Formats: sequence, C-alpha cells, structure tokens
Amino acid sequence: MTGKNVTRVDLCEAVHKKVGLSRSESLAMIELVLNEITIGLVEGETVKLSSFGSFIVRKKKLRISRNPKTGIQATISPRRVVVFKPSVILKQQINGKRSGAKISALVELGSSALLRPRSADVCS
Repeated sequence: MTGKNVTRVDLCEAVHKKVGLSRSESLAMIELVLNEITIGLVEGETVKLSSFGSFIVRKKKLRISRNPKTGIQATISPRRVVVFKPSVILKQQINGKRSGAKISALVELGSSALLRPRSADVCS
C-alpha cells in the first residue's frame, strides 16, 4: 500500500500477508466486509466502525442552483449521499498524535486479534 490510492487488491494483499489467509480467502473477506457496508448504506443505516469513523446516509432536498459560467438556473433533484465522519482516533493518527492504548494494543496483537470472536459473538 505505497501508492496514492488503496485498492481492494491492496487490502486483500494486506490481509493475506498479516493474517495468513490465502489470496482467494482474503479477497472473499474484503468483498464480504465491503458488501455488508454497502447493504447497510443502501438500507439507510449508519455504518459505524469503532476507532475509524462512520458512514452516514444524508438526504438532500430538491433545490435550485445556478450554472456559474452561464448564469442559467438548474434544478437539482432530491438524492441521498454518503458522508464519512472520521473518528477522533483516526483524526489524531492522521495528524501524527498518539491516539492511546487501544490502537497500540491492536498493533501489538496483530490483525489476527481482530478475527478472534468476542465472547458476546460466540454461540453456545
């Protein structure tokens, strides 16, 4: 992930290297996560990813705008848009500030810690 953009392939490769899944399993995992996020947004839900941020669907109303070049008025139809709101921790990381023990603990444990089920997620 050294380029300007992080792609699905980059994410897949990172999962493959850090978690040890095969490339096809890594790709399937990435696709599953992105698909779940997409389904939530299509249904109008807010998708919150702890320590990362939230994807929020906002409804825009019909409005009248003006073409700045020609001055002609144009009607902009109502629509839904996706907005990303970064978490405080992500903002701190972007700005080079330490974000606390939560992130450093995950880094020490590695990505495999994220794959282990929590006790609340395990069915008896």
